[in-house]
Amino acid sequence: MSAASASPFLANIPSPPQGVWYIGPIPLRAYALCIIAGIVLAVWISNRRWIARGGREGTVVDVAVWAVPFGLIGGRLYHVATDWYKYFGPDKNPLDALKVWEGGLGIWGAVALGAVGAWIGCRQRGVPLPAFADTVAPGLVLAQAVGRLGNWFNQELYGGPTTVPWGLEIYRRIDPETGLADPIAGVAVDPTPITVVHPTFLYELVWNVGVFLLVLWADRKFRMGHGRVFALYVAGYTAGRVWIEMMRSDEATHILGIRINVFTSLLVFLAAVIYLLVVRGKREDPALLAGKPYPEDLPSTVEPKSDESKSEESKSGGPNSGDSKTTEDEAAPDSKDSNTEPPGETSPDQDSSGSDEDEASSAPSDKDAKSQS
Repeated sequence: MSAASASPFLANIPSPPQGVWYIGPIPLRAYALCIIAGIVLAVWISNRRWIARGGREGTVVDVAVWAVPFGLIGGRLYHVATDWYKYFGPDKNPLDALKVWEGGLGIWGAVALGAVGAWIGCRQRGVPLPAFADTVAPGLVLAQAVGRLGNWFNQELYGGPTTVPWGLEIYRRIDPETGLADPIAGVAVDPTPITVVHPTFLYELVWNVGVFLLVLWADRKFRMGHGRVFALYVAGYTAGRVWIEMMRSDEATHILGIRINVFTSLLVFLAAVIYLLVVRGKREDPALLAGKPYPEDLPSTVEPKSDESKSEESKSGGPNSGDSKTTEDEAAPDSKDSNTEPPGETSPDQDSSGSDEDEASSAPSDKDAKSQS
């Protein structure tokens, strides 16, 4: 009798029959699509928050160009380092470590190396990294929630057998061409589950959504800054990861009989809480978030005039030269001598028209000046 038939509940959660579809020879992997959807959602939310805090549009994308690749590499490196036996043990193929599409991204490596990429991007844009981290924190944890759907498609990251009504049904997947077992790229041909387990991926998904709401509320209420929003996200996520990790039944590296990610979660949680308690200060000045100017932000210069326009101006005594005498006369109507320039020196308008200088110097009164003009 299978675990499913032994369960008194009928409302179990079915697993997808497959996680990979083919468009011709091109595989369309649900895990990769979920990761991409999470990244797009995180960038969109972060961009809106960045602009609301005083930053400019486009900065988040510029920094993400560095942070996302670094994060993916870091996440994979952490997974391979902690689960090395899956790739370097007996009868294992080390090249499988490059198959990111089959799952296996450690959040700790993703955050650590992703922060390095974000630091590079922030330096290039001239914006403070702590303020940027506070801005992207809610989007990051929501992206993690979306990414957990990829684990559902891959039938991974689940717990032990259970009889709860929300138990997850696990199917046997096979390669249709060879008939061999293929848990990742295979297809479930038999709808009868081989076991019903705790959907720990779903527990983490729901927990992450809760952390997302908590971080948004705290940031809005207390106007946190200097990396404290990011620290709250880390503390909230790791608090849930500890108990969820202890429920998982998939293979993992153990220390003293405890999964290594439990120890990592506890250490990171303590570091985040200490940061929250120690760091103080008001939110960063919005002016700091503007960053370095883009080329289009630089003040425009007057375009050089062509030789033809210069020639026209020289003939007419410069721009608005026709009004210069009238303005000069109106400004000093009682002056007996409108030419106040020292001998031997001329103004730009006088230099451009010698006849004007002669007329102005011989004008005894405003009346005579008007008659000459």
